[in-house]
Amino acid sequence: MRPRFPVSHYVEGILAKNKVIFSQTITLIESQLLSDQILAQEILEKLLPHTGNSIRIAITGVPGVGKSTFIEALGTHITENLNKKLAVLAIDPSSQISKGSILGDKTRMERLSINPLAYIRPSPSQDRLGGVAKRTRETMLLCEAFGFEVIFVETVGVGQSEVVVNEMTDFFLLLMLAGAGDELQGIKKGIMEIADGIVITKADTNNLTQARKAQSHYRNALHLFAPSANNWVTEVKTCSALENTGIQEVWEMIQNFVNHVKKNNFFEEKRKNQYIHWFYNALHEQIFQKFYQKNGIKEILSQLENDIINQKITPQQAVESIMK
Repeated sequence: MRPRFPVSHYVEGILAKNKVIFSQTITLIESQLLSDQILAQEILEKLLPHTGNSIRIAITGVPGVGKSTFIEALGTHITENLNKKLAVLAIDPSSQISKGSILGDKTRMERLSINPLAYIRPSPSQDRLGGVAKRTRETMLLCEAFGFEVIFVETVGVGQSEVVVNEMTDFFLLLMLAGAGDELQGIKKGIMEIADGIVITKADTNNLTQARKAQSHYRNALHLFAPSANNWVTEVKTCSALENTGIQEVWEMIQNFVNHVKKNNFFEEKRKNQYIHWFYNALHEQIFQKFYQKNGIKEILSQLENDIINQKITPQQAVESIMK
């Protein structure tokens, strides 16, 4: 059992930029133990005045698009060329057996993992929808209190619930491949509608023509969508992480977006909405937990399952009987 320290130990350690205490606090936040959760929330409350000073960027894309290679290239540009502190919250698919991370992003981002201005934290998704870990929001706040100026949230992949990560970040970056048949296949319209930027990856010298063709397809497709609430026109870029081309242009696109939404006050408005979404997600989670902790509920559910299987009642009738 790991030792527990008072709230001040963690708060002072994070504000003093102690990486060991910082990592310990993230572990505390991810813990399932009730005592750890209570302590973690007390720490966060003390750190709240020191949060909010970062750009939160969601990075997602289809499997094989090269998210880790792209993140290492963009992260290296941010840390080495711009001298900014970067945190990468890399959400790995969870093993169904151990519930731990499968891919291990530190092994896939070797250069970034030894960069003193970068911090990589792989976390298992634990079957969460939207490709984000259970405590991603809290972890982002810790990163901000620690002084990270840019935060990447790398998600498991594109899915129907990817809107979840959009509700907790400032910029939604969608990575896509070129040269894989119809460029618009395998991508849901809803994902393109929430994307603030689309990047065609692996636009290497021998694949540049295909990449530019895909770029043109996406630009044409985006014209069919209604204007976004923030009046930003989604941009489509190409890049090659291996050849380090187009990386600076991607960062300039993100900067232009931030300047645009800060000027029209949409940035601040979205940040407020992020906290409201967080509140309701936490509320739903608490109600869900309390329901299953209620005495006798497991026995009732078991009986209702049998009644449903034996076609004595419909699933809807079973739900209504529980609600009564």
